[in-house]
Amino acid sequence: MRSLVYCLESAVKNLLREKWINILTILTIAVGLIILGTFVLITLNMDSAIKRWSKGFGLVVYIEESVNKDEETLLSEYFHNDSDVINVKYISKETALKELEKTLGAHSSILAGFKENPLPSSFELKLKKEILSPARIKRKVYQIEQLIGVEDVQYGENWLDSLNAMTRVMKIITLFVGSIISIAVAFATYSTIKILFYRRIDEIETLKLLGARRSFIRLPFLIEGVFVGISGGIISLLSLMVIYSFSTAKIINIIPSLKGIIVFLPVEIYPAVPFAGALMSLIGSFFAIGKIRY
Repeated sequence: MRSLVYCLESAVKNLLREKWINILTILTIAVGLIILGTFVLITLNMDSAIKRWSKGFGLVVYIEESVNKDEETLLSEYFHNDSDVINVKYISKETALKELEKTLGAHSSILAGFKENPLPSSFELKLKKEILSPARIKRKVYQIEQLIGVEDVQYGENWLDSLNAMTRVMKIITLFVGSIISIAVAFATYSTIKILFYRRIDEIETLKLLGARRSFIRLPFLIEGVFVGISGGIISLLSLMVIYSFSTAKIINIIPSLKGIIVFLPVEIYPAVPFAGALMSLIGSFFAIGKIRY
């Protein structure tokens, strides 16, 4: 217990003694984690946007002109029994025409040139969010297109593909950036600990002559590394909060509809940021003292 107390006291004294190099390392770690956190936030908000948009995602199934009421009833029963469909709405030709006239407003007179209603009947299908991947949607569309009486199926294919592709790319970029930053943080701590070690070589030689074990000599450096990493993580988290608040306020002023949509890191993730900084820094410290021969 006394050894641990001594190591903690030694680590604190050394942190204060070499405050400028430690502050520089802390800021380096903080900047790295801010960059990583920014990519994580972008990816998180893209996922959030897809989930929000998917709540209103559906298919519009257009019915052939020749379909009779009995066949429409069979189609309706099929859609209601489909486990992937959570809501079915039937829109008759007459209802579709009224909605179009309402949408056109003052320009609805252009429909007067049609002798008959040109619009088909349709079913609007709302799908479960669990199947909202391009591959599964395409399979579902193909199945519906094979049904008797179905003329066409429309959905936001390009929009869905683009959103999913963008999310995949952002996740890959975040993983790549995270790996690079993790290495950079570990290397920054590695370099700092090596410098601090050689600055205290006389003190270490004295401890060796007194019979101190390697673990006793190494522990203060590991504690310093963890403290530096935690400090960098806390600074990065606070900085991300400020950046998020400032950016969100600016974006909402430009696009008010995004209010309440842009999200920050979940509260339960907050402790993970300092922990990530501590872990990266600890790895760098461990390798630094492991490479030193004494």
